[in-house]
Amino acid sequence: MSVAIEHPDTFFDTDEPPARTALVEFPSRSTPSEWTATCQSPEELFVQLTSPPFALEGTAYQARRIKGVQLLIEWLADQPGHSWQQRWHGSGAEGVSDSWRVLQATWLRVNGNDTRRHREVLAHALAVAISADVLRPSLAWLTGRGLATGGHFVRTLSARDPEGFARLGAACDTNPGVSLAEKTQVLHRAALLIAAKGGMLCDIAVGDVVELLDTLAQRRVVAVEGRLRFYRLLADMGIFGPDAPATLQALHTLGQRTPEELIDRYHLACHPVRDLLVDYLKERQPALDYNSLETLAWSLGKLFWADLEAHHPGIDSLHLSAKVAGAWKLRQRTITKTVTTEEGKKVQVAAERINYRQCLTPVRAFYLDLAHWAVEDPGRWAFWVAPCPIGEEEINSKKSKRHVKSRMDARTRERLPVLPVVVRSVATRRTATAELLEAGRRALPGDTFSAAGTTLVRAVTRRRPRPGMVWAHEPDSDRRRDLAREEELAFWAWAIIEVLRATGVRAEELLELSHHALVQYRLPTTGEVIPLLQIVPSKTDTERLLVVSPELAEVLSAIIRRVSNGSGTVPFVPFYDEHERVWRAPAPLLFQRYIGSENRAITPSSVRQFIISALAHTDLVDQTSGMPLHYTPHDFRRIMITDAIMNGLPPHIAQVIAGHQDINVTMGYKAVYPEEAIQAHLAFLARRRSLRPSDEYRTPTDEEWQEFLGHFERRKVSIGTCARAFSTPCIHEHACVRCPMLWPDPEQEPRLTEIRDNLTARIAEAEREGWLGEIEGLHVSLAGAEEKLNQMEHRRNLPVAVRFTAPLTTATTSDSPLANGGS
Repeated sequence: MSVAIEHPDTFFDTDEPPARTALVEFPSRSTPSEWTATCQSPEELFVQLTSPPFALEGTAYQARRIKGVQLLIEWLADQPGHSWQQRWHGSGAEGVSDSWRVLQATWLRVNGNDTRRHREVLAHALAVAISADVLRPSLAWLTGRGLATGGHFVRTLSARDPEGFARLGAACDTNPGVSLAEKTQVLHRAALLIAAKGGMLCDIAVGDVVELLDTLAQRRVVAVEGRLRFYRLLADMGIFGPDAPATLQALHTLGQRTPEELIDRYHLACHPVRDLLVDYLKERQPALDYNSLETLAWSLGKLFWADLEAHHPGIDSLHLSAKVAGAWKLRQRTITKTVTTEEGKKVQVAAERINYRQCLTPVRAFYLDLAHWAVEDPGRWAFWVAPCPIGEEEINSKKSKRHVKSRMDARTRERLPVLPVVVRSVATRRTATAELLEAGRRALPGDTFSAAGTTLVRAVTRRRPRPGMVWAHEPDSDRRRDLAREEELAFWAWAIIEVLRATGVRAEELLELSHHALVQYRLPTTGEVIPLLQIVPSKTDTERLLVVSPELAEVLSAIIRRVSNGSGTVPFVPFYDEHERVWRAPAPLLFQRYIGSENRAITPSSVRQFIISALAHTDLVDQTSGMPLHYTPHDFRRIMITDAIMNGLPPHIAQVIAGHQDINVTMGYKAVYPEEAIQAHLAFLARRRSLRPSDEYRTPTDEEWQEFLGHFERRKVSIGTCARAFSTPCIHEHACVRCPMLWPDPEQEPRLTEIRDNLTARIAEAEREGWLGEIEGLHVSLAGAEEKLNQMEHRRNLPVAVRFTAPLTTATTSDSPLANGGS
C-alpha cells in the first residue's frame, strides 16, 4: 500500500495561467491598422502582387495569378475601411478562420464568378498578399484550416529576410536533435510569426513565440518537445536579446510571489484579516528566505484562517473562544491522504499529522509577534492583539523529536545493512544495459543479438529514429524497448546513488554540483595534490569542501565523460531553484541530461524517480509494511553519517563533512545500533575487571584450562577460522558467511566459490518460485560471500607473515558488520 506524502506545495494553488504571466513581462507585438504596404492604391497593389518574386513562370500560370489578384482587390475594395488591413477585418473573414471561404464564395456568387477555378485563384492570391505584407491575419487565422500554407508560402515569406532564414536553417542543421521534418516545422512557424506580426526574423519577440505556441497547443498540432525546441533555437540565435529567459520552461514558472499573491491564493472572505496577514508577511519578509515565507503564508492563510472560515463562516476576529480554538487544533491533528489498496483502488483515509506541532508554532508566533509589535507601534498592531489560543506546553516538541529520532533510526538500521545489495544491483544494471545498447547499435534492423544474458531483436521502424535511439523487442514478444533510454536511466540511477552514499550531500546540493566544483589542494608538507569537491551553500548558507575518494573520482569522471559527450567540455544549462522559485544562470552542471534537442538539468523529482526505479530491480522488501523497500535521497545522508561515526570518524569531523551548524544535529542523524551498545557494555566490564584487586583472581582448574584450549580448536570452520573472543556466543547463529569475525582461509577459496554459486542459484530459484521472504536474506549472504572472496584476494598480496596471522579476539575496524554488509 502506497501513501501520498504531504507537502506544502499541495496547497499552493494558482488561478493565473503561467503563459499569461509570461506575456505580461514579455508581451507580444500588436498589429497596427496601417503601414506602408497595406496603404497602397489598387493599381500599386496589383503591380506588386503580379511582379517578381510573386510572378509565376508560364503564361497560363501567370494569367491565373493576375485573375486571382484582380478578384482579391475587387473583394477587399467592397469591404469597409481605408487600408487593405482594415478592409480585411471589415470583411469578417478574420473571425471565421476555418470557414472564410464561404464569405468569398458568397461574394463571388453575387458578382457572377462562383466557379471552382475562381475560388482557387482567389485563395492563392490571398496567400500572396499575406506574403507581401499587405495583410497581417492573426495567428489563430493563419493556423486554421482555411489557408494552404505549404512550402511555397514559406519560401515566399523567407524572401523578406533571406539572411535570417538561412541562419535559422543552419542552426537546425547543426543541432543533432532536429530532423529534416522538424526543420521544416521550425521554418514554417517562423514564417507564420512574420506573416502575422510583420518585420524580420530578428524582430520576433518572446511574446510572439508564446502566443504562437499557445495557439498551436489549443489546436493540438504541436508537441511539448516541438515547443521547447522552437523557442530554444531562436533564443540560441540571440533573437530575443540578453534579458529573455534561456528556456521556455522559465516562461511557464510564476517565480516568486508577493505577500499579497501568497495570501490571495486562499480566497479569504474577511478582508481586514487578509490585509493583516499580508502586512505580517511583509514585516517578516526581510528576515526569511522565500521558501520559509511561502510556508509561513501556507500555515497562516491555509491551515489557520481559511480553515476557520470554512468551519465558522463570518468569523472576523483573532479572539477565539476555547471551543473554536479546540476544534481547530483537533482538525490539525489529522490529515486526509490518498492511499492505494492492495486491489489497486485509491481511497481517502484520515491519518495523524506527523508535524502537528509545527502547524501550531507559526500561529503562536503570529499572536506573540502582534502583541510585541503593538508596544512599539500601537496604531498599526494594537487593534489585533488577542489572547494566544496555543499554550507554550502545546508546542513543546521534545517528545515528538524523540519519536522522529526513533523512526529515523529504525529506518536507517533497516536500510544500512542492505545498502551493498542496492549498490551492486545498480552497478550490475548499468553494465548490462550498456552492453545491450552497444550490441543493439551494431545489429541491423531485424537481426537478433545477445548481450548480458538477454536475447533481443532489433526492431524495424517505419519512421527514422532519433540519433542514438535503439528500439528492440524480445523474440517472443512485440513489446518494444528503448535500449538507449534504459541505459540512460540505469546510468543516472547508479551515478546518483554512488555520489549520495559517498558524500552524504543533500539532494539540492547534489543537483547544483558543477564542473567548477572539482578543485585541488596541495599539502604544504609533502606537496601531494588532494582532489576536493566544493559544495555550494544551500540550507545553512555555509560552503564546505569534501575529499574525493578514488571511488568517487571514478564516478565523477564517468559523469563528466557522459555529459561532455567526449568533447571534454560540460555544456552550460540553466536550472530552476524550487526553494527560491527562481531560475539560476546557466552553469556546467554535472547532473544534466540530453532531452530532445537540448541539455536540461536533472530535477529533484527525477532524482527520486531514478532511485525508485533502481530499488525496483532489487526485490528488497520493507519489513514493516511488506511493500518494496523505498529509499529517499536523505536516507543516504543518514546512512553515510551513521556508517562514518560507527567506523571511527570523530563526530566533530562528521559535522563539518555534513555541513551541520550544531553537532547535536549530526549525532541525531547517527542511528544507535544494539550491537554498538553491547560492545560498549562489554568494554565497560573489561575495564572494571582490570581495576579489581589481583588477589581476587585464582588459578584456573584443569577443566577450565582444557575448556579454554578447546575453544581455539572449536573455532575452526570449513572456510576459515572464527575470531570471536573466549566465552562469547556466536552472534550470527553460525551463519559464518555473513559474520565479520570469520577469518577466511585462502586455501578454501574453491569451497567459498561453490557456496557463492549455490547462493546465486538459490536466489534465482526463490525469484522463480516467488519466495520473497527468502530473497533478502540470500542477497545478504551472497554479499558476505563475495566480501570474503575479496578479502582472500587482498591477503594474497600481503607478506607471508601477515597473510596467515588471524586476530585472536576481535575483528579489525574494516571487518565490522557495517563495512561488510553483515546481518
